[in-house]
Amino acid sequence: MDALVIIPVIIIVVALCILIWWVSTSNNFKRMKIKIEEALSGIEIALTKRFDMLTKLLDVARGFAKHEKETLSLVIQMRKGMSVNELNQASAQCDQVMARINAVAEAYPELRSAEMFRELQSGIRDTEAHLQAARRLYNSNVTSYNTAVAVFPTSIVAGAGGFHKEDFFAADEMKRADVKMEF
Repeated sequence: MDALVIIPVIIIVVALCILIWWVSTSNNFKRMKIKIEEALSGIEIALTKRFDMLTKLLDVARGFAKHEKETLSLVIQMRKGMSVNELNQASAQCDQVMARINAVAEAYPELRSAEMFRELQSGIRDTEAHLQAARRLYNSNVTSYNTAVAVFPTSIVAGAGGFHKEDFFAADEMKRADVKMEF
């Protein structure tokens, strides 16, 4: 083959390889940006879930605690001023009623605030673990992207394509704040 034919073919092949690499690298940057956006959305979802779930669980736990307080206060009020004989009669009546109640357990008002508080604590742990995992995923994606933006030769494509380093996760003040737990 003639050198005049080989040199243009080599130049075309090299240019084609560079073009393919450029497009591939540009597409990789776009994929990484999409992963970062998806991971950020995961953090937003986790923060919303934390707020919604913890607020609802806290309301339920407060309701059960209030119910138990009212029930116990009522029982104490009913027993005030009773003589020993009246307390014995009330106890006997309670024993009879308890035998019937055991047959229909669903009708008995169950005191369950301790269970609700345990569920609240479990919900807090699960939600915080999910949120922490979402933040780690986001920061991992940002690290990969920022590395590709900074290192040669992909930094050439990043600079020409307008790809800039992304910031690591930092929640705004409202989202950083935990749900206030007041009983």
